[in-house]
Amino acid sequence: MNDWNIAGTLIVQEVTERPDLVAEPVADALDSVKAPVGIAEIDPELADTAAFCEAYSSPLEASANCVVVAGKRAGEVRYAAVLVLATTRADVNNVVRRHMDVRKLSFAPAGEAVELTNMAYGGITPIGLPSDWPILIDAAVAQAPELIVGSGIRGSKLLVTGTALASLPGAEVIEGLAQ
Repeated sequence: MNDWNIAGTLIVQEVTERPDLVAEPVADALDSVKAPVGIAEIDPELADTAAFCEAYSSPLEASANCVVVAGKRAGEVRYAAVLVLATTRADVNNVVRRHMDVRKLSFAPAGEAVELTNMAYGGITPIGLPSDWPILIDAAVAQAPELIVGSGIRGSKLLVTGTALASLPGAEVIEGLAQ
């Protein structure tokens, strides 16, 4: 078991010991992660990043947020996941829009994101997303030695390395993705 320096007061276990703490698509995709993955059960009411970090003494700069974006080009809707550190914001209107080659880009509505990912809003994670979606990862996330991300549900968090996330199928590391 990895000793996670960012765990704060969390009780961390190997994710393989607690598959009940991840959404089904996450459980199905865990073998695509080529590194140890920790999991910690949390209060679902504290899943939002700022509340989570405060409640569990986990550093904000070690949390990464995953958002689903949707853009259109020639009538076709294109989806992607964008992963940036919680202390930054994704440059959706420039970097992400150009990378996806779409005219307009926006955050996918919550209900749509939940339906497409089979994950809970506020718990969406890059592990287990639809296989045809690109996962756009800011370079700072890819370089992070330890990160806390969603687990697909609001009742837990995953602990993983940036390298492991950058190695996911469909992952693309992009310099300057976050501001």
